[in-house]
Amino acid sequence: MIKTTFVATLLLISNTLFANNIMPEINHIESQWARIYYNQNTVQKKRGYPLLLKRIKKLSEKNPEAVEPLIWEALVIATNAEFESPFTALDSINTAKTLLEKTIQQNPNSLDGAAHVILGTLYYLTPGWPISFGDQKKAERLLKKGLEINPKSIDSNYFYADYLLTKNKVNEAQKYFQLAINAPIRPEQQFADEQLKKEAFIALKNTQQSKLDSGRNNFMSLFSFSSVESD
Repeated sequence: MIKTTFVATLLLISNTLFANNIMPEINHIESQWARIYYNQNTVQKKRGYPLLLKRIKKLSEKNPEAVEPLIWEALVIATNAEFESPFTALDSINTAKTLLEKTIQQNPNSLDGAAHVILGTLYYLTPGWPISFGDQKKAERLLKKGLEINPKSIDSNYFYADYLLTKNKVNEAQKYFQLAINAPIRPEQQFADEQLKKEAFIALKNTQQSKLDSGRNNFMSLFSFSSVESD
């Protein structure tokens, strides 16, 4: 028992040190992805994703034990699917799903639970059977797990809020959009975090305006009803 625990501890320390060694490169990859993703030039986006994917695969080849590059490979494949034909895109999304499941099995807490958030997002955005693997219950479970691992993350709060909106849980969604807005910005990923905060702010503002408009419509309908009654 003691020997098993000791070996497990050594493996944990080894994996942590290993992850730290490749984190500068992972940070560069995340920065590059954000620049591509938030770029308004479609041509540059189409060119950027495949080039970034090549860089990630080279990192994986050099570090076959690391799961961090696999998480980013999955995300790049998924975001690049926007520019593929429907059938090719479905294949890409399935590939991303397989990669994320693999990383969760190997190290569920890697990159502060990012694989849970990405996979959960795929589950609620992807069509369900018989077209694809979309599943709202699995999406919720994965997104909640991502929040459990990293409750202060901009990403985990934003995407859980976005999921809640698809369920018309507006009040709950507003809470998590606000948490995303209030979350600390990572110094090494200032651009990416600032962009997602902007999206969270716009989403929160839109939900607030939608509620206000709904209240006004309900209020005005009272007068319409009274007018009909009086006639």
